[in-house]
Amino acid sequence: MKSRTNVIAALSASVVMLAASQTEAEEITVAYFLEWPMPFEYAKQMGTYEEALGVDINWVSFDSGVKMSAAMASGDVQLSVSQGVPPFVVATSAGQDLQILDVAVSYADNDNCVVRAELEIDKENAGELAGKKVAVPLGTAAHYGFLKQMSHFGVDVASMDVVDMDPPDGAAAIAQGSIDMFCGWGGSLRRALEHGNVLLTGDEKTALGILVFDVTSGPADWVAENGDMAAKFLKVTADANAMWTDPANHAKMLPLIAKDAGMDEEATMATISTFSFPTVEEQLSEAWLGGNAQTFMGGVAEVFVEAGSIDGALDTYENAVNTGPLSSASGM
Repeated sequence: MKSRTNVIAALSASVVMLAASQTEAEEITVAYFLEWPMPFEYAKQMGTYEEALGVDINWVSFDSGVKMSAAMASGDVQLSVSQGVPPFVVATSAGQDLQILDVAVSYADNDNCVVRAELEIDKENAGELAGKKVAVPLGTAAHYGFLKQMSHFGVDVASMDVVDMDPPDGAAAIAQGSIDMFCGWGGSLRRALEHGNVLLTGDEKTALGILVFDVTSGPADWVAENGDMAAKFLKVTADANAMWTDPANHAKMLPLIAKDAGMDEEATMATISTFSFPTVEEQLSEAWLGGNAQTFMGGVAEVFVEAGSIDGALDTYENAVNTGPLSSASGM
């Protein structure tokens, strides 16, 4: 009996050791965007996330938040950095169990629609967009902004030729003159602006209630099982954001951020200067994840329902926000 007990104990110890070795070898996959420079990329280049989480991280770039949702649904991605709220809303409205963990960035001036210069259409004669061809990445922040702007100008979207196109392809299309209007963000938006003009500025969009911000998101079941890891990830991000707020750190951080974003330093600075990164305290306040973000998501869902982009909205988006890991991060 004693011998059998010793064997069981030895086997148990082996299982524990095996589990520990598996944990040490664990890898997670995190989605992000190229040409979308953010302070977290400094920490990414420095290996700070791996050091804090104690796991290997496979960083994979995506073209849209819609594709991030699909990757999280398949289990291929555990966290998505800077996923747009509209694609998040589309996924959760369809039943995908995702959660918002933080506010990654606010950027009213870095997500917009550009009208080809030759058309000479601006906010004074925007009605002339009826019948025009527009490239829009469907289900994204750019799609939401496009729908809201067309509603504001009284343009019937049904009268337009709307083509589902990722921003890099849309920027190439407007440069070639094969579309009349581009909608997108980041480096693609900068390139599109070389061939046209926006209808509304960031401030004008904000005044109309067109908020533009991204989040860090993850599958609810993964977050529930890895709350501490999620909190550590958010802590590294928050520290990098805080570091960037001090201009004295820009010279050290900018080269690595630019390298990671796949951009030159001048373009990186021009882009990141249009971003704002709310502090953890601000994110946890009523203005953001304490209530306003949930209400905003309901509004986004209704716009998509009216446009026929989704079948229906959730009764509430309260469960789509999990502030637990961020609250834990604030105490680390």
